[in-house]
Amino acid sequence: MQVRLFADGSSASQPIRILSLNPGENGSWKCELPERLAGLYYDYLICDDQGERTTPDPWAKASGVNGTRSMVVDLEQTNPIGWAQDQSPQVDLASSVIWETHVQDFSWDEQATFPREHRGKYQALTDRGVGLVTGDGGTFPVGIDYLRQLGVTHVEIMPFYDFGSVDEAAGQGYNWGYDPVAFNLPDGSYSTDPYDGACRIREAKAMIASLHQAGFRVIMDVVYNHMYRADNAFERVVPGYFCRRDQRGQLTNASGCGNDMASERPMFSRFIVDSLVYWAQEYHIDGFRFDLMGLIDVDTMNRARAALDGLPGGRDILMFGEPWSADPSQAPQDVPLADKDGAQYLDSRIGWFCDRGRDAIKGSTWKPKQAGFASGRAPSCGLEVARAMDAWRGEHSFGPQPGQLIQYVSSHDDLTLWDKLCMSMRQEPTRDDFLARKEVEDLLAANAIAAGLVFTSAGIPFMLGGEEFARTKLGCGNSFDASPELNQLDWQRASRMQPLVSWYQQLINLRKTHHELFDARRSVMPSDDFMLAVSVGNVLVGANPTDNMGHVNLPAGQSASSWHLLLDSYQTLFGRRQGSKVLPGRGQEDSNELLLEPQSCMIWQLEQ
Repeated sequence: MQVRLFADGSSASQPIRILSLNPGENGSWKCELPERLAGLYYDYLICDDQGERTTPDPWAKASGVNGTRSMVVDLEQTNPIGWAQDQSPQVDLASSVIWETHVQDFSWDEQATFPREHRGKYQALTDRGVGLVTGDGGTFPVGIDYLRQLGVTHVEIMPFYDFGSVDEAAGQGYNWGYDPVAFNLPDGSYSTDPYDGACRIREAKAMIASLHQAGFRVIMDVVYNHMYRADNAFERVVPGYFCRRDQRGQLTNASGCGNDMASERPMFSRFIVDSLVYWAQEYHIDGFRFDLMGLIDVDTMNRARAALDGLPGGRDILMFGEPWSADPSQAPQDVPLADKDGAQYLDSRIGWFCDRGRDAIKGSTWKPKQAGFASGRAPSCGLEVARAMDAWRGEHSFGPQPGQLIQYVSSHDDLTLWDKLCMSMRQEPTRDDFLARKEVEDLLAANAIAAGLVFTSAGIPFMLGGEEFARTKLGCGNSFDASPELNQLDWQRASRMQPLVSWYQQLINLRKTHHELFDARRSVMPSDDFMLAVSVGNVLVGANPTDNMGHVNLPAGQSASSWHLLLDSYQTLFGRRQGSKVLPGRGQEDSNELLLEPQSCMIWQLEQ
């Protein structure tokens, strides 16, 4: 083993010094030098019975452009001003609402006044006072200022560790980033100088500090289940160890990406735990969302939970992920994985996405034209929605905690909620349908009903950034490498869809004032066919996706006059209904039933 030192991080540079490493205990290699090397770049030269090869450092904390060379870094020198005083805001778990975004999507819209040099960069998430000029000469706030008005508590950022699909040197291109090259350092394509290994670290930290100062906790999307290529730094250091292989010695592909990382192997299990702790300590990350968590073994996940819990404030760090894989895993049969079958073995504070509830509300993710309950065309889904809203209690022998469920109807994967509604309610949607340039009141009503059901479900609500303003990708269900223009947050659309945004704001505030929504038991109330009414504590949620007036039957001894209407999606979206003869949401004062208006989600509170 030798380490080669370079003056810069480009692949064309020649080493300025080559040092031999000496073997140490437990397979380690070591070289101690008295001088300061911060700012130099390096890689390893390895000779063994398989020949000679070079590789970046899998454990590196910094790198040059495109990760070709690792970098020696003094992390103290990468801290932005005030970093020592940076603190994560305190957020009650019961009030938590997660908003998912992508660094480049957030600021790519040219109509927004982000500084041009910040568009698509970490630094755009530090900009305040950014807006759009509206038709009446006013300014509509976007970026962080918009998020503050929306009221979400957590911002989940899609992968921003070093990934391989975008050429940092070219300064162009687009990808979601689910293709890791180096797990422990930020990607350079989002920095203003990808050639300076310290710049990306400083700007990523500044982004996180800015979000903290604005009142948001920050969740990092992590992808420890595979790497960009099977020929990666780990496999170059110890060929055949870090990637899973089948009985024939062939790479497994349950990730759908050509390789799977072997989390059950002690050194990679240790790496995952150490990596998570590093991001939490060095970058002040407040939560981790695990891509294809079903490919990571339960023991590693639980040890990670324990390690994070041991940090100051670590018990407030969220951990959740996708309890599935792209294809069946070929991990050893005696290794339980963090998928649905292994969920019962996970620590009760490791959560997972509730895909059954998602599909019951909006229709199957895998069948774009199939409707769900919110579309008004799938009445049989009502019971499934009610079960999801109650966190499936009674459905599982191991009894998952409500806080383990991430409730959602859209994320970066698959069709946006709006596009799914267009596909299922129009069957052959036009571009004008996607862009909401024609009559789309029924789509807006269904969107609002879907959101109402998610936000009144037990667990933690999650949404794709822009879901709240009917985000569209024009029917593209897998835009991972599409144009940034297709993927960008359309801030003009956010301005135009203010009634829908207002509905989401009201739902978010409801979570903050009614903590019983987080974990209290739900009861299904009698209501008309094709509708749903659920009570939780002193709150009653009614959803009517049909065109007909509905009724909710109240318990004996209660009258409609005892219930106060808190929220009405139809009124928020479109204003008071024409020709309504009763106070929206109520029947006659001496009646024991509530009126459930057509195409609406209505939420009442029992007056004490």
